[in-house]
Amino acid sequence: MTQTAARKQGYTATVVAGCFAVLLAQVAYSLPGALNGTFQQEFQTTGAELTWVTAAFAIPMVVFELTTGVIGDLFGRKRLLQAGALLTVAGSLVSALAGTVQILWIGQVVAGLGAAILYPISLAMMAAVSPSQEARSKAIAVWAGFLSIGAAISPLLGGWLAAEGDWRTSYLVVIAAAVVSIVITQFAADSSAPEGRKLDIPGQVALALGLIAILFAATQGSEAGFARPEIIGAFVAGLVLLGAFIAIELRTRVPLLHLAVFANRSYAVVAIATVVGMFAFLATCYSMSIWLGAVQHQSALRVGVLFLFIQGPAFVLVPAVSHLIRNFSPRWVLTAGFALIAVSGVWCSTFDVHDMDWTRFIGPMLALGVGFALTVGSITAVAINTVPLRLAGMASATTNLLRDFGFALGPVLIAAFAVSRANGDLTAGLGRAIGGSGLTPPYTDIAGGIAHGGGAMAINSMPVVPGAGPGMPPVPMPENLRALAAGSLGGAYSLAFLVAGLCAAAAAALTLFGLFGTQRAGVEEPLTDEEPVPAG
Repeated sequence: MTQTAARKQGYTATVVAGCFAVLLAQVAYSLPGALNGTFQQEFQTTGAELTWVTAAFAIPMVVFELTTGVIGDLFGRKRLLQAGALLTVAGSLVSALAGTVQILWIGQVVAGLGAAILYPISLAMMAAVSPSQEARSKAIAVWAGFLSIGAAISPLLGGWLAAEGDWRTSYLVVIAAAVVSIVITQFAADSSAPEGRKLDIPGQVALALGLIAILFAATQGSEAGFARPEIIGAFVAGLVLLGAFIAIELRTRVPLLHLAVFANRSYAVVAIATVVGMFAFLATCYSMSIWLGAVQHQSALRVGVLFLFIQGPAFVLVPAVSHLIRNFSPRWVLTAGFALIAVSGVWCSTFDVHDMDWTRFIGPMLALGVGFALTVGSITAVAINTVPLRLAGMASATTNLLRDFGFALGPVLIAAFAVSRANGDLTAGLGRAIGGSGLTPPYTDIAGGIAHGGGAMAINSMPVVPGAGPGMPPVPMPENLRALAAGSLGGAYSLAFLVAGLCAAAAAALTLFGLFGTQRAGVEEPLTDEEPVPAG
């Protein structure tokens, strides 16, 4: 075999391994999307507990992506990618066997650690072996397409198995996919970039604790109340720690994150738009799954079908997006994508929660999917193509961190906003509703306790008011109480859809005006190893 043929074979095998790895990561991450209603019914979760199912995966994924990128640069990426798949196996096994929501959280945390490896390392491996910028852009577009395939088939798979009465089997499918990923990766080309890279322990600790504190405060504050001292303290601690992280990165000789890359205008603008736009994207996805699954109690399979409309376009449009990335300014591609995400959120905000026609979500979810298809590949291409090749690992990890930080904020912040508002509306009308419910003591006190303890989600999902003790049977939950809870949740999530749409519109405006003057994704040529990072 000639050297050129061997290099081509190594490139192909590495792209296949990288695409399957990101497919695996996204399948594991997206699986709860269609199962939120199933989890709520099986584990009788509150709104915050349900949010933690997604957050438990997202937090370690976001927190450790930069460090896994450094580890791959230092010690090689191939074995690390296989280790990420093994962690996904362990986490999925714990989730499949979970008897309580707390055990499910643990499984999600372990699988999230695996994803923290799979996302950045798969991308860095492909960037390292790409023979040209054009080949790298094509590989990135295919990588983004496989990411979307995972996000499409995972909820559909989970919804189908939940409809068959066995949602746990879906985690066994994830385990099987992880084993396949380990085998495929064996044929990939290994790579590393140790020059000028080392582990930044102080920076990693400050970043990890800061992000965890902020996400914890946002999630718990939705039910405990944002004015509570521990919630305010967590927010303050998070901001101080993130400030310390920036200070550490500016002073250390070998930073975890090269903040100088943000002096590049394209990189900085896209970085901000990524966080805001991906927040809007996942906030819309999450709100749709809660609306249909946890509020309306519709089939998990229907939610899974809608995720197919969201993620299907990103795979179908891979050739078109690849062409757009290489031939048109990212300004127009990103602006159009974020604008479609905005249309989806605003469209969904007009729906009535008492209307059980799930098919009306098809139009806005399709718009959301096309918008995501246009943005996710363009974001990655701009990031990778504007840094030196030796910083590809850092750039890919940073891009994944920004995207996934937006993803993590989506369900956490939008649920915090919606749950808090729904519980406030429920409390405001609770006294009148209980008075007209026909309940008698002690059932009135029990219903009130459920409302104050579990909020609107608990009242909406409980078919009965339990008895107070031996000899006191449960009684049906009064319809007016359940209607009040459903109406409170519907109004809150309608507003959540609108907030998500407005955030996407802000991201579209940022790319439209902030990227003015760029011609195409490669206009700011990748910086050579000898060049400093320039201002835009």
